[in-house]
Amino acid sequence: MPPSAVPTMPVRLNINEHPYELQVEARTTLLDALREYAELTGTKKGCDRGQCGACTVIANERRINSCLTLAIMHEGENITTVKGLAPRSDALSPIQKAFIDKDAFQCGYCTPGQLCSATALIEEYRAGDASAVTADVRFRTRDLSDDEIRERMSGNICRCGAYPNIVAAVKIVAKNG
Repeated sequence: MPPSAVPTMPVRLNINEHPYELQVEARTTLLDALREYAELTGTKKGCDRGQCGACTVIANERRINSCLTLAIMHEGENITTVKGLAPRSDALSPIQKAFIDKDAFQCGYCTPGQLCSATALIEEYRAGDASAVTADVRFRTRDLSDDEIRERMSGNICRCGAYPNIVAAVKIVAKNG
């Protein structure tokens, strides 16, 4: 006797400021819900183990690895993918523009996750959140150092090695407000 189909359930997500109601299996990751059910393929599947950061998205203003979390855990949450970073579909966000200006990518596979992580990193910094290399957690530094940026971006791997340019792009956006 063949196994029965796995039942699906509705999950409501607000993705890039658009409501989605998806019918997914309870075990569907947020990454697979975005790519396979919502057909938003900008978020990339790299290692599928939370080690590379290619799948980084922003969920309720916190960056997460979408391969490590289930879609149903984010019912009703606001999810931002790389396609939702820009204020309009015909414009670029400041970090997207800086990545282009500073040549902060090569093959581009990790870029969506890098952009989402950098966007959240800058917001975390502006909110006064410390990192593991913050010299004095009582005071926010005036400018993000290269070490601060590298530490805060450490969950995102670039196989091409565009790290110096990624740091430069993040630094310019963080500094210019």
